[in-house]
Amino acid sequence: MPLDPQSPIGGTGSPPAGDAGRSAGVPGGPPGEGAGAPPAGGGSPGGPGPSGAASLDEIRSLLAGLTETVGREHERAAHRERVIDRLYEDNQRLRHGELQAAFEPVRAALYRLYDLVRREAERETVDAAHTPVLLAAIADELAEVLARTGVERMPVAAGEAFDPARHRPAGVQDVDDAELDGTVARVQRAGFVRGDRIARRAEVIVARVAAEPVGGD
Repeated sequence: MPLDPQSPIGGTGSPPAGDAGRSAGVPGGPPGEGAGAPPAGGGSPGGPGPSGAASLDEIRSLLAGLTETVGREHERAAHRERVIDRLYEDNQRLRHGELQAAFEPVRAALYRLYDLVRREAERETVDAAHTPVLLAAIADELAEVLARTGVERMPVAAGEAFDPARHRPAGVQDVDDAELDGTVARVQRAGFVRGDRIARRAEVIVARVAAEPVGGD
């Protein structure tokens, strides 16, 4: 039987309708299969797309800004350290000057005390009656030195009531007068105060009424 020229089985016939468009790459075939279809991503084959290039530029810009910020912070920190060091040095000099100024009155009193003791030590003759006067003068000079440091002698008189906050008992002394019982008989060591605070209690002898013999006469 002779072949039909329109039959697709024969190799010499024309392609069916629609096949010519597929082979030529013209529209009409499935999307993406034409010869002229652009690659996925919108860029040229083998190179990065525009969005990738923009991302790299943004990263470089961010890194440059971060580096600049870190540099500025480092400079600020170094400046703060220099300011702190200078303030510390100024404070040390100020404190040293104030301390030296506070020592001046104490030094002046010690100069007087030194001159007094040295002058008495160079005497050719020693008067026994003069010794108590000399020692009292030295004690007064020492009290003056303590006063320049803010500590003064606490006045304690014989006959005042014993106060454990101000007095430290060093012993007792028997007395016959009942009114003197529990009072200060005499002061052995002076007490000192610093403002309203007691720096050292006075060491005193406390008067005590002698106990009557048991059983009477």
